[in-house]
Amino acid sequence: MQWEVLMLILVVIEVLICPYTKVEESFNLQATHDLLYHGLHIDKYDHLEFPGVVPRTFIGPIVLAITASPIALLQRLMQFSKLWVQIFARICLGLGVVFSFSLFRKSYESEFGQSSSRWLVFLTLSQFHFLFYSTRTLPNTFAVILALLAYHNWLKRNVRGFIWSSGAAIIIFRGELSILFGTILIFELYRKKISFMELLKNVVPAGVVLISLTVAIDSIFWRRLLWPEGEVLWFNVVLNQSHEWGTHPFLWYWYSAIPRSLGISAILLIPAVVLDRRLLQFLLPVTIYILLYSFLPHKELRFIIYTMPLLNAAIARVCSILWERRLKSRIEALIAISTVVHILANAIFALFLLRISSFNYPGGEAMQILHEQHGLLPSVHVHIDVFPAQTGVSRFTQINDNWIYNKTEGLKVGGPDMMSYTHLLVEGSSPESWRIKHYMRTHHILSVISGFSHVSLDYRDFPPVKVRSKPRIYILHKIAQPTSFEEMQGKAALEQQTDDNTSPDDHVSVKKKPTRDET
Repeated sequence: MQWEVLMLILVVIEVLICPYTKVEESFNLQATHDLLYHGLHIDKYDHLEFPGVVPRTFIGPIVLAITASPIALLQRLMQFSKLWVQIFARICLGLGVVFSFSLFRKSYESEFGQSSSRWLVFLTLSQFHFLFYSTRTLPNTFAVILALLAYHNWLKRNVRGFIWSSGAAIIIFRGELSILFGTILIFELYRKKISFMELLKNVVPAGVVLISLTVAIDSIFWRRLLWPEGEVLWFNVVLNQSHEWGTHPFLWYWYSAIPRSLGISAILLIPAVVLDRRLLQFLLPVTIYILLYSFLPHKELRFIIYTMPLLNAAIARVCSILWERRLKSRIEALIAISTVVHILANAIFALFLLRISSFNYPGGEAMQILHEQHGLLPSVHVHIDVFPAQTGVSRFTQINDNWIYNKTEGLKVGGPDMMSYTHLLVEGSSPESWRIKHYMRTHHILSVISGFSHVSLDYRDFPPVKVRSKPRIYILHKIAQPTSFEEMQGKAALEQQTDDNTSPDDHVSVKKKPTRDET
């Protein structure tokens, strides 16, 4: 477990650098908050107001809320910021991933040796996405914990443990994992590692119990009879509606997602099977899973995050073999040294990606700055625009119980409803942005929050690669508050009569906030 301590330290550092979350993580995060702070008062829960396209299970948030309940109780007693509860909850989630990874690594070590096991840890530490995702409150992350337990039981030849852990990952969190674990089972049946009767006597009770569990719990919170992951599968596979959230080419996972997640290590997948044919047990199921999943047009790296431990397991074995051959010749020594160097290169690339990620949550930064500057005001009514709500705002960041926070969508820019708020968090790149310019006569700019813009290269500077940012969110504070739309029009007309060139504010509809990406 000593190696996993390094992983946990890195997880904590990443959470502290990027304490906020994005919109696709919001269901599980908001549900965790509501369980901690509203308990059985389900009518106050966020998901009833913002249900998303498809329902998600509450089982993950329930477990997360239980683990985070001590810090939530302490927060109530000591009245520190709820953001620390969010950070602690995310660290608990990361701890779950690290613990499951530890079990997987130990079972992997029993089959491939201590050297390969250490290389597996080094690879995982040097890469960015797996550990970064380990604290993201995504359904995929909860599924990763169960997937690692399934891998552990698979390598230990524990059929019952494999069926139950993989079944929970499929039935409760991510149905697409049926492809990956189904492929593994087929190969195990073919190799006669599992008998059909042994499979059947475990699959049936596991399926009945797990479906009953999620239906019973989630029907209570969603206030209707449902199986959440069943509805997700229907939406994504049968209706094939996930393409509405963007599409990528068929081979996108192979030329983009895998190289980014594995870094330079991806090259070492090529000689893997030649050096140790046992690695086919990892590579074949992963290849089939990614190949079949590539037929769905909507693609994201998180959809194949469960394959990273198996791919790294194959790469780790290759690294171990190359390192053991380092004394045979000068060429073998150079190759062995290159395996060490590539770990360092991966780590540098991971630090660069972490730097970029720290710019991706301007909504959370805006909430923090708003509370720092106006936190002592007794009554604040703040409206949170689409973009801030997608990039870091959560109920954990709503830390003042006396304030009113509103995320109502579709309000007209500059309209009477928007004028009723004392503060606005508005997306914009300059005061001339169409969302911002409508408020220049009635609001002053409290603060401007920047977010990621692009990466630039300048060989004359050091470091030559720079992460650039640009204004993304404006915090506006209301100066005057017209009591009606007619008053606003009258005031503008009066200003025109006195040779003021400013015309009445146009009324433009705000683009509807895309609902959570729960596909």
